[in-house]
Amino acid sequence: MADTLTLHEDPRSGNCYKIVLTAALLGLPLARRAYDITRGETRTPAFLSQVNANGRIPVLQIGAGEGALYLPESNAACWYLAQGTSLIPAERFAQADCLRWMCFEQYSHEPNIATLRFWLAIIGEANLSPEQLAAIPGKTAGGEAALAVMDKHLEPRTFFCGAAPSLADITLFAYTHVAGEGGFALADYPAVAAWIERVRALPGFVPMD
Repeated sequence: MADTLTLHEDPRSGNCYKIVLTAALLGLPLARRAYDITRGETRTPAFLSQVNANGRIPVLQIGAGEGALYLPESNAACWYLAQGTSLIPAERFAQADCLRWMCFEQYSHEPNIATLRFWLAIIGEANLSPEQLAAIPGKTAGGEAALAVMDKHLEPRTFFCGAAPSLADITLFAYTHVAGEGGFALADYPAVAAWIERVRALPGFVPMD
């Protein structure tokens, strides 16, 4: 991959970490540009006009200067980096299954587990609105349901799509391994806990900042 790669990120974000971990496992050099989302740094006119009009990170910048391309959405950026590598299964069903788990992560997992981690560990419970406080039980139930699905799937498996790691594992690992910061007891999901250690043992693994 000849183009320079720059990640526009908040290092505390699991969505950003997915891209960092994907690049590390593939041995790809990745420059990193940090923003603080709690200070509105992704809502400035410069960011909105030059990086992402949606005002969100992560954004993977491919190339530099006027010809640079900007790719928002964490799973899309991971897919871009991993094309042509073993992190995207070659077999047709396995590839679709990898995508299935990446969709599960965004729709069933991240909205609950990542949100509670952000509320409780980054914003702080004392600073939450009444609406956010009222939503905690539902988010907790949704996150526990997602972890239970993952635990059952992993009981007879090494990784999500078979014996080898894929983007399904990377995208789910990002927020799962810090789910305790959102009040989830990972010890209640032994297959998930064992899988977390297998991901940590992968060659090239880097921890979250």
